[in-house]
Amino acid sequence: MAFMSLNGIDVSYDKKKQILKGLNLEVEEGELVSLLGPSGCGKSTTLRVVAGFIDPQGGTFTLDGEDMTKVPVHKRQFGLVFQSYALFPHLSVYDNVAFGLRTRKMDKDVIDRKVREILEVCGLTELADRFPKQMSGGQRQRVALARALVIEPKLLLLDEPLSNLDAKLRLSMRVEIKRLQKRLGITTLFVTHDQEECFSISDKVAVLRKGKYIGTVNTKDTTVEELSAMMVGRNVNFHVEKKPAEPGDVVLEVKNMTMASKVHKNNAVKNVSFQVRRGEIVCIAGIDGNGQTELVYGLTGLEPLVSGELSLCGQDITHTSIRKRSTMGMSHIPEDRHKHGLVLDYSLEDNMVLQRYFEPEFTDKAGFLRRKNIRGYAERLIEEYDVRSGQGPVTIARSMSGGNQQKAIVAREIDKDPELLVAVQPTRGLDVGAIEYIHRQLVAQRDEGKAVLLVSLELDEVMDVPDRILVMYEGEIVGELDPKTTTQEELGLYMAGAKRDEVKA
Repeated sequence: MAFMSLNGIDVSYDKKKQILKGLNLEVEEGELVSLLGPSGCGKSTTLRVVAGFIDPQGGTFTLDGEDMTKVPVHKRQFGLVFQSYALFPHLSVYDNVAFGLRTRKMDKDVIDRKVREILEVCGLTELADRFPKQMSGGQRQRVALARALVIEPKLLLLDEPLSNLDAKLRLSMRVEIKRLQKRLGITTLFVTHDQEECFSISDKVAVLRKGKYIGTVNTKDTTVEELSAMMVGRNVNFHVEKKPAEPGDVVLEVKNMTMASKVHKNNAVKNVSFQVRRGEIVCIAGIDGNGQTELVYGLTGLEPLVSGELSLCGQDITHTSIRKRSTMGMSHIPEDRHKHGLVLDYSLEDNMVLQRYFEPEFTDKAGFLRRKNIRGYAERLIEEYDVRSGQGPVTIARSMSGGNQQKAIVAREIDKDPELLVAVQPTRGLDVGAIEYIHRQLVAQRDEGKAVLLVSLELDEVMDVPDRILVMYEGEIVGELDPKTTTQEELGLYMAGAKRDEVKA
């Protein structure tokens, strides 16, 4: 009998549409098994069943011969890292990581030793005294991972734990997770959309599609192409097909932009200047934490500039509101979809019109919402962008998978027909089929004469999607590269600060 078994698991959120359908899954003791599949296929739901957050309508969950199906969450004592970091905002990094050990009444010296060891492993030693609000999304995710690992759990559940990290750190964290998992013998379920991640970290990969178990393969005996075909039911084109760019008029102009940092006295963005033209995709690349987040906050109006000027289609937007920038033609796919992309307790249809509800199509002259029009609009976007949700337009956003939350935001922002699309990690948390689709959408926006500013930590995406690459290092643009003529090695040197060019404004 397998160490961990799911047998005939059924889950339905509305008692009509099944999310999991008779799911069977077995994991041997000490294995690291990745759950792979398209957004909305039930990966995160499976983890929530195992964690105890969801009671299945049918089936059983056993661990080490014990029926765990009805065991409460707090008695399972598994290590958990989900897409939402769930950190305590009032506690420092050190205290967040130490929390689980303190609840187990461990000796103070033992707690201190274990916490400091895991902080070093996760690259958080220098951040021990900081609070979650002072850190980037990637840093917060590392804290969540450290908190889960420090208790040395019997079963570790990881839902996209590396999705917010830059490429270099993601690689090192894969190695550390695998090393710790093997050293401690922790049986692990790892949800990811990244096939490369599966191959580097997993013993086996279990593939789900539309709530059903497709099969489990040994990573050493399969290929990326075979896994992709299992996931989406067809062959996937990994290369972004696009014609040469034909840049036109300047849409976005940034002059001498400086942004303050919330974590130190130095400025996070230092005297940055660049342009984005119609008919081109410009990518801001760099290791996480080098000012990209603050740059986007300034461009979109989330934070004020210390100095500098911004213009959109020739009009000054330096001091305009977020709504004004939106109505002038700026769309924003944010880095943190929960904080800046969605109102999680609103329905999907209400989230689709967050920035447009005041338009005559959606609000009548008396100020009442045109519910029928909003419903129809949401249904169209759901269909066109393949947004999968349990109850369609009335689905509460919080209950959707991370990948489908992301697709909903992408659908909303692109459908606004913007002059400028600011896309920050737009494919984070998406499966290969969805990534392929989003990349096609970005290129389509470019080909329609729109300006696209892409901010990405994915090296493959940085090299394949944009027409120009601007590299940020310590708050400055240190290089402008042509993806057709540069290499990942050269890009890495710029990202690490080893190379620097004079970049024209």
